Amino acid sequence: MPVSIRIPKLSDPLSNFKNRNESELTYVLKWAAWKWLWEVVRCRVIGFEVRLEGPAGRIADVVGLGPDNKVFLIEVKSSRADLQRDDNNERARQKLLEDGNSLNRASQLSKRILNDVIMSAESDGTQAGSKSIARATVDAVRMSDKSKSNRRRIKTLSTKFHDPAYLRCADYHYIMALDRMIRVTELPDNWGLLNEKSAVVIEAPAKQVKRVTQQVLRSIARANTRDFMKACQVYVRNDSGTGV
Repeated sequence: MPVSIRIPKLSDPLSNFKNRNESELTYVLKWAAWKWLWEVVRCRVIGFEVRLEGPAGRIADVVGLGPDNKVFLIEVKSSRADLQRDDNNERARQKLLEDGNSLNRASQLSKRILNDVIMSAESDGTQAGSKSIARATVDAVRMSDKSKSNRRRIKTLSTKFHDPAYLRCADYHYIMALDRMIRVTELPDNWGLLNEKSAVVIEAPAKQVKRVTQQVLRSIARANTRDFMKACQVYVRNDSGTGV
């Protein structure tokens, strides 16, 4: 007998599961992913924001454990910009590292030039010397800012869609997005595609992954316990008395 669920509209209890930094569209898509896992895949163990790669690992938007202990992982993307943030590969990382080395050298050179200009201007004492210092300072600050921006980009670069370790976390990986937001040719390898109507656009290929049922169950249970406590406004304090 077919089984279906009805996702309620946002209400006070339901909205308590919504993360503060996510849009309403993202939250609605996460529930559409839940609906697909429940009705189509027949998962009966499902969680939001599930960390599958250890304490410092990535967090999957929606994870379900289905028949035969198959693990389904869904990443929700509400915009193309959101999609592109995770659609980087190792080549992109290497390019940033190479750019970073060039920027670091340029930044060091601009600082040396600034020091030389300052020393020269001190002995000159003219208005032209002051202008030279101002121009050299602007160049040094600009190169320093570019170098810092590159380091931040490297630190936050996400290769989630292409990372072999992340692809080993589940048997099936799907992206949930608005219909036609993603062209079929843009879909990363080894990923399937779902739309907001909980319908499959592209089937995800099955992967031969190591059975990690116990770990997945523990991760989903931990996520659901966190969400339940948040929904019920249960607060935990650490030993210092600070709420966490």
